[in-house]
Amino acid sequence: MLISSLRRTTAEHVTVCFEDGTEVPSTMGVIAEMMLYSGKILDGPEAEKLHRLSERALVLEKAINLLSYSRMSSRELKNKLVHKGIEYDTAEAVVEKLQDLRLLDDAEYAAAVARHYTAKGYGAARIRAEFSRRGIDRDLWEEALESAPQSDEKIDRFVQTKLKDPHDRDQVRKVSAALARRGFSWDEIRSAIARYTDLTED
Repeated sequence: MLISSLRRTTAEHVTVCFEDGTEVPSTMGVIAEMMLYSGKILDGPEAEKLHRLSERALVLEKAINLLSYSRMSSRELKNKLVHKGIEYDTAEAVVEKLQDLRLLDDAEYAAAVARHYTAKGYGAARIRAEFSRRGIDRDLWEEALESAPQSDEKIDRFVQTKLKDPHDRDQVRKVSAALARRGFSWDEIRSAIARYTDLTED
């Protein structure tokens, strides 16, 4: 295949035009890597390589753009790319490239999620559910939870705000259920109520 021209479309993008009318949207990086120029002839494998590298370069740009709006896990990003019509293998290759570039780090993301939800007053069970929803690998869960600040202050504040009388069993039951929904264990809930009871009695 004979390259008839390289048509610059933006500062970073080029369309490779072939003599038979075929056009391949690409990037300056790919052009430089393959040392393409007008008049160069590409054989079958070279033409396939151009298509593959160009597609991945353009998808990489799209992925970086998505990450600029919000952080996400590797699985979330891969699923989002596939949902947008990107081939699974291409999406996977782009995610691996972003991991190599340290632009995608699931361990850091998991730690950020844990800190965020701990600060909002949620317990470990609720945060684990959030990890699962966001596609974070289970191997990263416990380390991320350990890196988050202790939640005693948040749970104590919640109890102090909601529980007016620690000896009122109905109130205690309602506050306990609310804390359980927020992801706190029954041991954490009992300890928090006991601390509040001691505080009010003092």
